[in-house]
Amino acid sequence: MNNKFIKSALMVIAVGALSITTSCKKYLDVQSPSTSSPDVVFESTANTNAAIIAVYNRLCGDNGYGSRISTLFGLTADDFKTSGSYSSSDRRGISMYGASSDNTDLINPFLQLYAGVERANICIKFIPASKLYANGSEADKTIMKRYYGEALTLRAQFLYELIRNWGDVPASFVPSADAETLYGPNVDRNKTYDQMIADLKIAEDLVPWRSGITEYGSFRYTKGAIKGLRARIALARGGYSLRSANHTMERSADYLTYYKIAFDECLDIMNHRSEHSLNPVYENVFKTLHTTTRYDDAHELMFEVAAFGGNASTDSKLGYYNGIRFNSASTFGSGGGGMNAIPTYFYEFDVTKDCRRDVTIGVFEITATSKKIINTLFNMTDGKFRKSWTTFNNSSAAQTFGVNWPMLRFADILLMYAEADNEINGAPSATAVNALQEVQKRAYAGFEGQIPVTPMDKNGFFNAIVKERLLEFGGEGIRKYDLIRWNLLGSKFEETRTKIRALIAGTGDYINVPNYIYAKEGNYLLGTSVNEVATLDLYGGVPNNVFASPGLNTSTAPSGYTTKNWRKAVTEENSITSTSTGIAFYFEANKKELFPYPKTTLIENPSMAQNFGY
Repeated sequence: MNNKFIKSALMVIAVGALSITTSCKKYLDVQSPSTSSPDVVFESTANTNAAIIAVYNRLCGDNGYGSRISTLFGLTADDFKTSGSYSSSDRRGISMYGASSDNTDLINPFLQLYAGVERANICIKFIPASKLYANGSEADKTIMKRYYGEALTLRAQFLYELIRNWGDVPASFVPSADAETLYGPNVDRNKTYDQMIADLKIAEDLVPWRSGITEYGSFRYTKGAIKGLRARIALARGGYSLRSANHTMERSADYLTYYKIAFDECLDIMNHRSEHSLNPVYENVFKTLHTTTRYDDAHELMFEVAAFGGNASTDSKLGYYNGIRFNSASTFGSGGGGMNAIPTYFYEFDVTKDCRRDVTIGVFEITATSKKIINTLFNMTDGKFRKSWTTFNNSSAAQTFGVNWPMLRFADILLMYAEADNEINGAPSATAVNALQEVQKRAYAGFEGQIPVTPMDKNGFFNAIVKERLLEFGGEGIRKYDLIRWNLLGSKFEETRTKIRALIAGTGDYINVPNYIYAKEGNYLLGTSVNEVATLDLYGGVPNNVFASPGLNTSTAPSGYTTKNWRKAVTEENSITSTSTGIAFYFEANKKELFPYPKTTLIENPSMAQNFGY
């Protein structure tokens, strides 16, 4: 990488830039150090804390998990895609697997992730070299070690995001000023992953559990979150990925070694239920992200990217860009609608028992009269982010509402454990079965005795995990990467297209799905998601019954009702064959599992090679 590229992609050469006091919500308030000299910054715990906060800062904002990475990078899978029509140079190109190398929604996050790596590298170099780290008081040494562990973890998070999207990215583990060359080539991701996994082992021994951090609630890494990230990265290392050398999806022969790491880390977290457990109410996990009022006493949310400040650098557009759709003329103002549910995703959930459907999918929208009315089946949104869950100003035209992004939940720990256990042992243990069923029973609140039958063979249990992760994490930017590491992305697209065709034809599992639903506007109660859907005013009775019965089967609505296309809203053209809206239209197996490198980075660093297929 030449100097120009380093200045743009691996920014913050001066330690003084680490002292920006851009905190997020409950981050500790800090004062800017009066000098940027490393021998001053890292000889004070307060200034070192400021430097660490500046590393966290690179997670935030439009080009971090406040918008681009959270709502674009994880699309499309068999849960959600972006709304609107395709263009290779805008955000829809990412959703269609047709993004070009000059797509600005790829370039700017790429640069910000590398800026985070650089900031972390500076902290990783100077913290253990400081006098406080080696010879300070016991209290100073403890806190400096924690900061060192946080820096190691943050670097791993930035690199993980780069690798899972671009593959064999250039990777440096020293500040750019100390690098042997500024023209870093692509590096085998397995080598980088192994370093990250080793770093995280060091970090988890330096950072306390949640209960051991006095200022817990500042949305920083704890021991549990580090262990969870290590498990997630280990499963990625042990899973399939697109290899640059031969253009095939492969996983290492020693993949079980990495599944064992994930198994051990998840089991340790599960054995510390006083630190993290499953929130008994699924919806409350996501409501918690929207407000300073916490509805998560179980601490299922293990790590969140915090958002604050009402600006593009530190806040998020969650609930404005994506989530429930609000008409601009409503008392809520405009918001939502940037992501659409794949039409068949609605019917992956048990139609009467699984509470996750009505939280995950925006079944209704808010009209100009501030009422709710059902969407069409083609036009449903994601539902875990809602402007109405925030403390917004009705008269404000703001696009940022301080909504956090969920990076890691305890439900993921349970399901990663169950997956690893099954893979290692050749069949699920009783503990793995219990872990899966714990997630299912929470989803089937009130119907716990009617959860799906758990397969006890390896393949059957794996398929149950694949299905459960689809239902549990919809809209959280996880599904696409799960399918890639299982080498199922292409086959799931084909499976989804087959299901869409059956839905259009009204055959198989969709034989009783109505062509039309007849609706009236109703009061938006601002209550639970299940009740909001249950109280939709639909002709024919209880909504869950309407969703699964043919009804009148005519486009003419009964008096007082409006016809909403349901099955009729979904067509071969708009869902499959359209070059503008067809599901993952430009996806090509063994090519498009990875993004193209931004064109400018290849011009500035001739040692880098573009990913295959671009």
